[in-house]
Amino acid sequence: MNSRSGVDMMEATRLTRQGRLAEAMRLLRGGAAGGKPPPAEPGVIDMAAPATGDGTWTARPEGGDAGPGPAQMAGLWGGILERLRKYRPGARPAPSAPGPGEAPSGRGTFEARSHAGPAGTRDYRLYVPGSHDARPVPLVVMLHGCTQSPEDFAAGTRMNALAEEETFLVAYPEQPRSANPSRCWNWFNAGDQQRDRGEPALIAGITRDILRDHAVLPGQVYVAGLSAGGAAAAVMGATYPDLYGAVGVHSGLACGAARDVPSAFAAMRQGGSPAPRAGTVAGGVPTIVFHGDRDRTVNPVNGDQVIAQVLAGAADGLRVAVDEGVAPGGMRYTRTLHADGAGRSVFEQWVLHGAGHAWSGGSKAGSYTEPRGPDASREMLRFFRQHAAQAG
Repeated sequence: MNSRSGVDMMEATRLTRQGRLAEAMRLLRGGAAGGKPPPAEPGVIDMAAPATGDGTWTARPEGGDAGPGPAQMAGLWGGILERLRKYRPGARPAPSAPGPGEAPSGRGTFEARSHAGPAGTRDYRLYVPGSHDARPVPLVVMLHGCTQSPEDFAAGTRMNALAEEETFLVAYPEQPRSANPSRCWNWFNAGDQQRDRGEPALIAGITRDILRDHAVLPGQVYVAGLSAGGAAAAVMGATYPDLYGAVGVHSGLACGAARDVPSAFAAMRQGGSPAPRAGTVAGGVPTIVFHGDRDRTVNPVNGDQVIAQVLAGAADGLRVAVDEGVAPGGMRYTRTLHADGAGRSVFEQWVLHGAGHAWSGGSKAGSYTEPRGPDASREMLRFFRQHAAQAG
């Protein structure tokens, strides 16, 4: 029983698995037919649920309020029900689609592990591709969004399939409900924006555990995330520039864009006020940003602020180029490149035209994806491979 919302999620899950979807929805809406959705939990930074039945994201109507109103919460509960529906007995992905977190070949292993350190403990999943041998390989750390799990995020981003193809390790730290009721990374807490403290220490600890236990190419460790996970990835780049060679921020916010829950909602609505602070690095870590220009959950201006923050610490003399294109799925995009003298892209910003709050080019096998967009996973890996961390 979720004592904070009064919704019995275990019973809702049981009903859904039995195919009793109407009863499950009534329970989620408050226990009676036609009942109102339960109120938003105070202090929860969450993503809105898909408005379509296929699990992909669409933009909210214009003029919506920043806070989660009744219509938004109704969509959230509908999205939860849709996700529960996937786990009914007999529900299987199409033969051409991988299972949650699996690569198409099925040769790799998706290991369940746990990290323990001074900052606490966190579970995580580690994908080791079947193509991996004893030689050192890169490592990509993936931070899921609110309400997601490592398995869900792996399926939606298809990062494990890409790891099988390109041979690298992928780690998925897991945020438990005990840390945030909606499993969001607490990017907006001042205590979770500092090196060697809170969640940054936990994520760095997971990364170092893998470096200890596996052969990883020196400096070729990268971190990326979606929404709250994207904001957490920005925090990791700011607080551990010696550990991560590059950062991927998808639909996220700049480090320090908020310092508490009220400022988090304000930043999501209209952009934050990120600024260099003691104990962080303002910029300079190579960063690639993806953001939909119709994102109604995290204002697209936040993508601009991520790039502005990292550019503040960058070397002079970068050449800027802007190009436009159309992804195979039909979505238009504008890409801005900041390249050094050697032609390497040091910072990239992808604006996805018509996209909402979702992982671009993702798979419907996972939640919160926009299959029509350019392949963010592949583009991030291409960008990452150009950069290695500089030991501090």
